[in-house]
Amino acid sequence: MSTPTPLTYRDAGVDIDAGNALVERIKPLVKRSFRPEVMGGLGGFGALFDLSGKYKEPVLVSGTDGVGTKLKLAQQLGRHDSIGIDLVAMCVNDVLVQGAEPLFFLDYFATGRLDVDTAAAVIGGIARGCEESGCALIGGETAEMPDMYAPGEYDLAGFCVAAVEKSELRDGSRVREGDVLLGLPSSGPHSNGYSLIRKVLARAGFDAARGGFDVQVGGVLLLDALMAPTRLYVKPILSLLRAFPGAGSPIHGMAHITGGGLTENIIRVVPEGLGLEIEASAIPLPPVFDWLQREGAIADAEMWRTFNCGIGFVLLVPEEGVAALAPTLTSAGLAPRPIGRVVKNAGASVHERVRIG
Repeated sequence: MSTPTPLTYRDAGVDIDAGNALVERIKPLVKRSFRPEVMGGLGGFGALFDLSGKYKEPVLVSGTDGVGTKLKLAQQLGRHDSIGIDLVAMCVNDVLVQGAEPLFFLDYFATGRLDVDTAAAVIGGIARGCEESGCALIGGETAEMPDMYAPGEYDLAGFCVAAVEKSELRDGSRVREGDVLLGLPSSGPHSNGYSLIRKVLARAGFDAARGGFDVQVGGVLLLDALMAPTRLYVKPILSLLRAFPGAGSPIHGMAHITGGGLTENIIRVVPEGLGLEIEASAIPLPPVFDWLQREGAIADAEMWRTFNCGIGFVLLVPEEGVAALAPTLTSAGLAPRPIGRVVKNAGASVHERVRIG
């Protein structure tokens, strides 16, 4: 009887050495995102963060997200260096809505066969997004799972923990009838609606394998416009919140425009008995959205509920507060635009409580 050939984990498709090489490659990138509260470094079983002394009555706010099928387009195009920024932005912009400062971030990267260069590019983008948000990339997980993913494919998830003083929490309870919806510009579709976007691209003749798809919108390549990383609103909005603190702050509520678009996100921070009137004429579609609508013959209502349509973040403020906030936002490159207001409306559904016209 012959002796069976000894098997190793590498024979099963998992390369521990590649994983170790990745950790060494990303260590300096991750370290640049660290804050003084971070205790220890990479490699422990758990990540440590010292919260003592920073808040009087801290409320922790957590969020998790991915980047949807924008990830598929990134892989088709071989653009791995900015998709990590999208991952961070989708999480930190969400917790920011409640007035919270992102403290630390963890990522999950899963693939069938680990390519160190690709993984390092992705995680480098995550580290860059964290650094730009003042949020420490404190840990993560890299999983190599043969047969779970096709060659060249990987998946991403992100997890963020933030904190806010209890007295500064923005939960929508301050929103009042007459409040203005102050829209802040997006950098493009951000990370939402990409299943529909890829459908439109296919109709227009895009084929990643063939290349040569050189459609332009607004003076830039369409694919560049579609792959523009999600805008990070953290630092300018936190500066604004610190400049206008307390119960008298003109910032009554905030909304991050993600899946569900303008129709379904702003209403999430509006109390029962109130609704929204959004002025379509105040939101001219940026070129990338105009192209998508024309090429896909997408109805207006479908655009509003799928995409941000050029508005990535919304502040709900009293009319007299608009002038006070505008200079700070404009100087941060976020020229605000009134796009509607809060009105009385006791409708039971989102459709009944939100009117766009």
